[in-house]
Amino acid sequence: MIYLDNAATGGEKPAAVQNAVLAALQACANPGRSGHSRSIAVAERVLACRRLLSDLFDGFGFERVVFTKNCTEALNLAILGTLRKGDHAVTTCLEHNSVLRPLEYLKKTRGVTYSVAPLVDGKLLPETIASLVRPETKLCCVTSASNVTGETPDLFAVRMRLPERVLFLVDGAQGAGHLPLKMRAAGIDFLALAGHKGLHAIQGAGALLFSERVSPDPVLFGGTGSESFNLDMPAFYPDRLESGTLSYPAISSLFEGALIVQARRSEGARKLISVTGAVAEAVSSMDGFTSYSAANACGISAFAHEKIPSEELAGILSERFGIAVRGGLHCAPLAHRALGTFPAGLVRASFSPFQGMREAHALLDALRRIAENATSF
Repeated sequence: MIYLDNAATGGEKPAAVQNAVLAALQACANPGRSGHSRSIAVAERVLACRRLLSDLFDGFGFERVVFTKNCTEALNLAILGTLRKGDHAVTTCLEHNSVLRPLEYLKKTRGVTYSVAPLVDGKLLPETIASLVRPETKLCCVTSASNVTGETPDLFAVRMRLPERVLFLVDGAQGAGHLPLKMRAAGIDFLALAGHKGLHAIQGAGALLFSERVSPDPVLFGGTGSESFNLDMPAFYPDRLESGTLSYPAISSLFEGALIVQARRSEGARKLISVTGAVAEAVSSMDGFTSYSAANACGISAFAHEKIPSEELAGILSERFGIAVRGGLHCAPLAHRALGTFPAGLVRASFSPFQGMREAHALLDALRRIAENATSF
């Protein structure tokens, strides 16, 4: 099978990541819970991963790197831990349900309101986002890259147009590992990460990085290994937001994956821009097909056929040609409404930096055969 569903989960894990997981399973212990040598050793590696992520994303120190099981949990920590009754948030139509559903929950339960920036001539414009800010706006949530099309909003321009008092949350699920996301330089207050995509880690590895301007409240309560005498959560980070046992194998894999990104991100981005650009151009020339993506560093190529529904087309590619893609709405319903592809959705082929034109040619050959024989499928 040719795996082109990397925007959901990276399908190929580097040897260093695999070896890190195996080593963690062979000599595992609870970081921060005991004073014996093995516990201390794994705690030191967890700390090293915090430091590496803070350095890689121009963050605010290891204390403000909190590990989560995925980007969804990180986004929930930022949103639910920050917004209160009477607050207003601004977000965009390109967001994942991991942003939209927490905001909708707060709207119904806490009296929080939010506004959604639309596309203008097919683009998400910084001035459109900024125009929705109100006196009571506390948070602005913007994706680093659309998980549907791969479009990358100009985060620097968005931050420049926001009032300084408005906190800036970036969903890094698709952009992290592919784009140069720099928190201090771009004025990002919260950066949510999915380790299992562009950062090459295994599932269960996520993180929330946050600035010194914010003090998110916990949404989960329990043991931290610190201040066990205290029935309240510790007042200091990262312990305040990390209840329960950390997934040491996942964090160890994230450490190795982040090292690879640190060394090779630019090279991978150039390859993915070339591949997605070639796919977009070729798909646009095929009868019955429409491309919804341009060349992008996140490896995403989205397209539709005028007669074959997206999920059916994804099934054909899997069953007839051995190519794994994803059809449907991709947990981003507002993006499809904005693109005019709701409710049918799109097919998303997503490449990794470990792939190239060989995989792209296989996809394009399959799509050409489908275009030539659309009535028979």
